[in-house]
Amino acid sequence: MDRLEVDAAELREIDRLLDEAEGELTDLDSDEALRCATVLAHRLPARIRRCLNEFRLERMSGVLRITGYAVDQERLGATPVHWREREGSSRAHREELLLVLYGSLLGDPFGWATQQDGRLVHDVVPIRGHEHEQLGSSSESLLTWHTEDAFHPLRGDFLGFACLRNPYAAATTVGYVDALDLPASVKEVLSGERFSIRPDESHLPKNNSLPADEAFERVEEMQRSPERVAVLFGDPDRPYIRADPYFMSVADREAQAALDEFTKSMDELMFDLRLESGDFCFLDNYRVVHGRKPFTPRHDGTDRWLKRINVASDLRKSRAARVGRAIR
Repeated sequence: MDRLEVDAAELREIDRLLDEAEGELTDLDSDEALRCATVLAHRLPARIRRCLNEFRLERMSGVLRITGYAVDQERLGATPVHWREREGSSRAHREELLLVLYGSLLGDPFGWATQQDGRLVHDVVPIRGHEHEQLGSSSESLLTWHTEDAFHPLRGDFLGFACLRNPYAAATTVGYVDALDLPASVKEVLSGERFSIRPDESHLPKNNSLPADEAFERVEEMQRSPERVAVLFGDPDRPYIRADPYFMSVADREAQAALDEFTKSMDELMFDLRLESGDFCFLDNYRVVHGRKPFTPRHDGTDRWLKRINVASDLRKSRAARVGRAIR
């Protein structure tokens, strides 16, 4: 994992930029805000811009943690009980804006029409009733490691988090595909289009507020008839990864044996990443998988609270599927 600690002078630059930008960019869900954010991001401190560029170019590990930012907990108020709770302007608008600015140096932040009602910036909080689901809003069960939105051909290249609070040090788990040591025969099977990945439930109508439309119909079709894909792809010596074992099925016994060996090997490589308040973290969604260890939520307004964005490095791929900032 790579880490950049922002110093006092850089924090002053960031604060000045946020002071200027937050009044203008009040609605981060607007196309105008995203266009402005891409330009404003180039006014961030030079050392941060260089670091994020190195990360984008795969000259660093697949995990970048940026520390040193101080979250005003009084301004933030209580952790929401549900992502739907937000009405009007966000209490964490400054942190959301900074997350989007950082992400804009890696590519284009985007949302899903089928996830959290199409919002660009997601709230990751423990939700009552989700304790044992395979959702970011779960808590008391292990969130199995996965590639974010592995089922979708237009999944993000990068995943970004801003940690607003994490008082009990709940652990995000991370594993590098580059660290896998698998036999050539297993890699060959994993590189074949012999695996199916169903959508996770965050993209289903029951976990959204908006009425079902053609975007949800496409997700339902992916649920019924998932395409066959490869787990490993790209350079055979340094492959990328696309996997979500909890939602996967296979074409044959050989593929199942390879998936089992791959899953066991990745399980052994996973390490803990305990984000702290003020941490911003980016994951390369093609080179790492991530999950989360169980924790006991408090439901008293002090729970773990993250902000999350997806970032695409090539918007052209989603041209036919985009409605503004959201991919259908």
